[in-house]
Amino acid sequence: MPELPEVEVVRRGVAEHAVGRTLSGVEVLHPRAVRRHVPGPDDFAGRLVGRCLSAARRRGKYLWLELGDEAGAPESGGEALVVHLGMSGQLLVQPGDTSDEKHLRVRMRFSDGDPELRFVDQRTFGGLHLADLVEVDGIALPKPVAHIAPDPLEQVFDLEAVADRLRARRTGIKRALLDQSLVSGVGNIYADEALWRAKLHWARPTATLTRSKIRELFGAVTDVMQQALHAGGTSFDALYVNVNGESGYFDRSLAVYGQAGHPCPRCGASVRRDPFMNRSSYTCPVCQPKPRNAHL
Repeated sequence: MPELPEVEVVRRGVAEHAVGRTLSGVEVLHPRAVRRHVPGPDDFAGRLVGRCLSAARRRGKYLWLELGDEAGAPESGGEALVVHLGMSGQLLVQPGDTSDEKHLRVRMRFSDGDPELRFVDQRTFGGLHLADLVEVDGIALPKPVAHIAPDPLEQVFDLEAVADRLRARRTGIKRALLDQSLVSGVGNIYADEALWRAKLHWARPTATLTRSKIRELFGAVTDVMQQALHAGGTSFDALYVNVNGESGYFDRSLAVYGQAGHPCPRCGASVRRDPFMNRSSYTCPVCQPKPRNAHL
């Protein structure tokens, strides 16, 4: 599943190539791609034609395109095109004469011609839908995203408030990092990498963390995400690409995630893999010793 850096890479690409342009045609090639838009594919397409993509926004792993009038001005009330990438969704910028991708689900054309914007999704777990914008703490968010907490790269992210909530919980630190109502955008990959940098085991009880350790951990979260952004994200297969169809290469820099049996870059001990919430957690048994009061 794409995490914050991968979604931000896509957002930046859409902002560069599609924002400020007016939609002249929308073609839904697979109804499942707009299943979250309850009125159906025809209503979805009809409500988008003539609208301008006025901004590309993101919170955590959630991506949306704000809709404006033909001049690009935000409309009263506000509405957005919400993009769920799911496991294999891609937003691609393509010349109109480019052959259709095998798993092309939605095509969006613009009044100024090429390039067009395509939603491609092999497994069809992702999708597109329209949602009203609501104000949360002074920020316009799509209704389905309104409950999602700010992510560590947002200016409104309040580390001290997050530290208070973390220390009040009775859970393991990795479970807390993955809780999108506490902090958004951190998934399995970057949680493992940040915990390794902060020398914390994934099952360390949150109530035992000092404020200074929490600050160190979120410093590591921010650093690893910024470095992943610089590398274009993490690609383990051909399904994650940017809007130009290019893969990221941060997977070459991963210290522990997916590195079971390989030496820890810091101490040389063999990286360990443990089952975790139907997924896996990767740690160095020396740098990240398991606490006796672990939350497993």
